[in-house]
Amino acid sequence: MRIEYAKVSALGDRSDNQDRAAIVVAEDAALMLVFDGMGGHADGALAAETGLNIIQDMFMAVTLPVFDPQGFLYTALARAHDEVVKLGADLTVDARPRATCAICLIQECGSYWGHVGDSRIYQMRSGEVISRSRDHSHVEVLIQEGAITEEEALDHPMRNFVECCIGGDAAVPDMSITAKRALSPGDVLLACSDGLWSGVSDEEMAEMATRTSDSLAENLKALSVRALHVNAPYSDNTTGTALRWLGE
Repeated sequence: MRIEYAKVSALGDRSDNQDRAAIVVAEDAALMLVFDGMGGHADGALAAETGLNIIQDMFMAVTLPVFDPQGFLYTALARAHDEVVKLGADLTVDARPRATCAICLIQECGSYWGHVGDSRIYQMRSGEVISRSRDHSHVEVLIQEGAITEEEALDHPMRNFVECCIGGDAAVPDMSITAKRALSPGDVLLACSDGLWSGVSDEEMAEMATRTSDSLAENLKALSVRALHVNAPYSDNTTGTALRWLGE
């Protein structure tokens, strides 16, 4: 498996960074993880770190390539949720740690996606975003129903309202798990928090897949700087993991 990968996480205009991210690479598979601790809740950073560590440890313990990728993603997200719920067992509902997350498993010339909330996964090819995850958010529901456009969602008053997350209530949250998405040489996968994708167009996202003269790390950093600039002086923690598929 030939890949190039990179990670970035910037504080933005916040007092602390509640995002957590990692890329775990083995000979036969790789896993991209991004967790975004929910800023309005206590211990968002702890929720993000706990969730990331649970899934990272599960991946490192499983036989690779993963036999049942979709089952692995579902089980990993559910277990991460359970552990974060435990953190807030003795707290009031509003004070319980929470996080959104996006994880992407890459193996056997394809990728499998899992996410909860508004942390996103993108697949880019030949200068275009060919696919992205759909947020678990109120504005995403409005977009899917045709009530508003993608452009109108950018400044919608409820654009930050997330309908599900890791942690909080004990019930397993809604999660989106995809089937295998084929990868072609040159494809770029991006998993990121809303601080990175907010205010950045798909065309700007796709630039990181077209500038092959620079390293993927440089392209990801440039995208992060763009997001911080667009969202200043109210930019959020800005975090992403990227992987370029070069073939097997």
